[in-house]
Amino acid sequence: MEVRPRVDADLVACQRLAEIVHARDGYPVYLPGDLRSFLLVPDAIAAWVAVESDEVVGHVALRPGHTGGMMDLATEKTGIPMSRFGVVARLLVSPPARRSGIGRSLLDRAAGHAIARGLRPILDVVDSHVPAIRLYESLGWMCLGEITVTFGPGVTVDEFVFIAPGPDVA
Repeated sequence: MEVRPRVDADLVACQRLAEIVHARDGYPVYLPGDLRSFLLVPDAIAAWVAVESDEVVGHVALRPGHTGGMMDLATEKTGIPMSRFGVVARLLVSPPARRSGIGRSLLDRAAGHAIARGLRPILDVVDSHVPAIRLYESLGWMCLGEITVTFGPGVTVDEFVFIAPGPDVA
């Protein structure tokens, strides 16, 4: 399995992967547009794919910190300014390829890239996505707390906020 930067030619395969994950796991929970636009994070710092036998089996992106409940909680709990966070986002792994280290490799790549840029990796995860939560905990990511995210009229989701291991958490 290879983890490499995502290129435009990967987008069809990434969209197909997102469709499978969305149908199976309900991720993303809220989708105002299509899955392609979900993957194309407009302010992304970088994005990567995991490829096995010429097939895209995973995806992850890194974006800068932004305003919102996740950043408010993280800043309050850690004392780290919002501008020093890198948000790991859009982590997807093909269901048949799970439990083979792909999620870990993608998470490590995005977190490592954030750290190399002087950013502290952080992410949010819907509280019902237990396998993802177990992955983060097994890698030493620390839950800072829970937030409720409002996506639109009557659409709310409870999420946990996790921060990568590091020395500067209060």
